[in-house]
Amino acid sequence: MYQLLIHTHSGLRWIVLLTLIIAIVNSFGKTNGSRAFTNRDKRLALMAMIFTHLQLVIGLILYFVSPRVIFSAESMKDPLSRFYLIEHLVIMLLAIILITIGYSRAKRAIDEGKKFRNVLVFYLIGLILILIGIPWPFRYEVAGWF
Repeated sequence: MYQLLIHTHSGLRWIVLLTLIIAIVNSFGKTNGSRAFTNRDKRLALMAMIFTHLQLVIGLILYFVSPRVIFSAESMKDPLSRFYLIEHLVIMLLAIILITIGYSRAKRAIDEGKKFRNVLVFYLIGLILILIGIPWPFRYEVAGWF
């Protein structure tokens, strides 16, 4: 079961990245308010947020059952243990909070340009944080592309 969760969490990252990029690209260039924030635009932003929240749920389950997450003084000295114990969790939580705020603000905004601007800014910052927080294979030998 643990390996299934690991592979799901690792594979779902690509869907999260793809949906975030699609929502950002969709909002880019529409921030001047010349276009209406349609149901399609709302669905694109919502799908990106849903996939990030699904990734969060799977990640939290892994966090509490993973053998890599061991609270000790020794784990803080090891860069890989510290990454999985603290850094990955905090960076991803910040990213998901920002994405959620961006979606909520876009939903409540009255001005069409402001709706797109909220999605663009908050999702872009969230995407950058997610890219920083992913354990890429070139950062850690034990990490993989999938």
